[in-house]
Amino acid sequence: MSRSLLQKQFPYTYSSMTFYLIGINILFYMMSIIYPRSVIYTAMIPGLVIQKLFIWQFVTYMFTHANFSHILFNMLGLFFFGVQVERRMGSYEFLLFYMLSGILAGLFSFAVYVLTGYYSIILLGASGAVFAVLFAFAVYFPQANIYIFGIIPIRAPILVIGYAAIELFSQITSTRSGIAHLTHLAGFAFAYLYFIVRLGINPVEAFKQGRPGRWG
Repeated sequence: MSRSLLQKQFPYTYSSMTFYLIGINILFYMMSIIYPRSVIYTAMIPGLVIQKLFIWQFVTYMFTHANFSHILFNMLGLFFFGVQVERRMGSYEFLLFYMLSGILAGLFSFAVYVLTGYYSIILLGASGAVFAVLFAFAVYFPQANIYIFGIIPIRAPILVIGYAAIELFSQITSTRSGIAHLTHLAGFAFAYLYFIVRLGINPVEAFKQGRPGRWG
């Protein structure tokens, strides 16, 4: 596939795709309340993917959540950062970015779980894709301040770097915490690659210069 095809842009349109994604997440959560066993089919479980060929789980795990606080914080992150990123990217590009980042983060996590023998682990939640959206926000709006606890202002790129460091440390020191730190890191990594390969934007230069930088 040629580089020009990889970088072919969609026509710009804004259609509030963020809210549709939030709505789908809410529908999946409601389904899990009404029929709790549905999580077995919608979360990503490596053993079932291998034995039963439940390959749709690479997509559906992104819309499945463990409890109310899990979906609440993920959807708040998607709302606050996703709307701004979607307006900048356009709805079609944003949807591709969100879905591809989440799916690839899930595939990467699956590969690691299989190689390390965690066949029965349950991966669920939009966090991988939401972390990718946070990364995109920092690239497009590197001068923006994000207020931690509503009080402490932190520049978006610093927050991304800080989160990446925390997730890496947590992954190394507490592999059984119940939080998919590896998937979060993968969300950052695939978002970085998306900007380089698809959009031709250098995230590092954006962080340094305070504006999105391009290759070349």
